[in-house]
Amino acid sequence: MLRTLCVFCGSSYGAREDYRTAAAKLGTVVATRGLRLVYGGANVGLMRTVADACLASGGEVTGVMPQTLIDKELAHPRLTELVVVSSMHERKARMADWADAFIALPGGFGTFEEFFEATTWTQLGLQRKACGLVNVAGYYDPLIQQVERAVQEGFLRPEHGALLITDPDPVIVLDWLSEAVPPLLPKWIDRSER
Repeated sequence: MLRTLCVFCGSSYGAREDYRTAAAKLGTVVATRGLRLVYGGANVGLMRTVADACLASGGEVTGVMPQTLIDKELAHPRLTELVVVSSMHERKARMADWADAFIALPGGFGTFEEFFEATTWTQLGLQRKACGLVNVAGYYDPLIQQVERAVQEGFLRPEHGALLITDPDPVIVLDWLSEAVPPLLPKWIDRSER
């Protein structure tokens, strides 16, 4: 059952207004569905947009941020809860522990890394939590193509490639995540090579 959603997204707004619109829509829907939002705790970029929209609609927002980033005055001042951690590793672990599913809006290296770590944990069976990409304006098309190529080239099982739920509309991705139960499958394609 989906109660807490972890959102990864950019600390910048990006070049298109569509990115902000999608972030605001997701934050609003999370609140109106009575879900808790967990994210990196920042008061900048799409991170701020999704948190502000959730808060404005009466939602609960938990931010998780290392002290080093708080010292740079990046923490959102109006969150329901701000959890201070010692490192980026602890930040990701806390968010993963609390989340029932993960969504990535557009973002950069941090977004990619956080999202794929969560997806990898699902692939390895360390958790059974669905992962979705909000592919606003085709932003993630090249990444989705790379996942498809990894399947074609034998680096991912087709079932693991299918773990990636994608749609341009954050509400559709959220709907899918609400129903998805990732399969428990062995990661390795050919056990004889281990």
